[in-house]
Amino acid sequence: MHSLGLCVNKVAFNPLITFVQIHVYNKQKNLSFPLRLVKKIADAVIKLENQSCDELSIYFVTPLVISQLHQQYFNDPSTTDCISFPMDTNNQGEEPEKYRILGEIFVCPQTAFEYAKKHSGDPYEECTLYIVHGLLHLMGYEDTERKKKLIMRKAEKKHMVNLKKLNLLLLPK
Repeated sequence: MHSLGLCVNKVAFNPLITFVQIHVYNKQKNLSFPLRLVKKIADAVIKLENQSCDELSIYFVTPLVISQLHQQYFNDPSTTDCISFPMDTNNQGEEPEKYRILGEIFVCPQTAFEYAKKHSGDPYEECTLYIVHGLLHLMGYEDTERKKKLIMRKAEKKHMVNLKKLNLLLLPK
């Protein structure tokens, strides 16, 4: 399972006009899952949010890497579930030719595994939730204030229900 990455080039997410490149990099060994499924999950969330972008990167990393990123960018050395780095703002109303990079998401599957074990849950479903959470942050959702957090949790739930209907939750390889 230890793959150094997968790039799915020019896979349509809006069959009329837009193509998206979703780069998926697996830099950990804790959870094994098909990397192509990650692309399908991201694609479904982007579609349901009526967003458009040209490129997105998702990294699956170790607890050490996520804690280093957390320290570097948030001054917090603790391990966390996911970190998102938005790049280009939403291009609605701008020239359609403008290339838009949605951003980067770093997910720690070990955190999902530990959380699921503690709460008698499924680590693959938890890791899917982290992908959704990271994508929502890239699309402008925030969870720093109570009201915004409730809105984000509602969106997460909507996407998880949709992904379950589409049979697009992460699964073991």
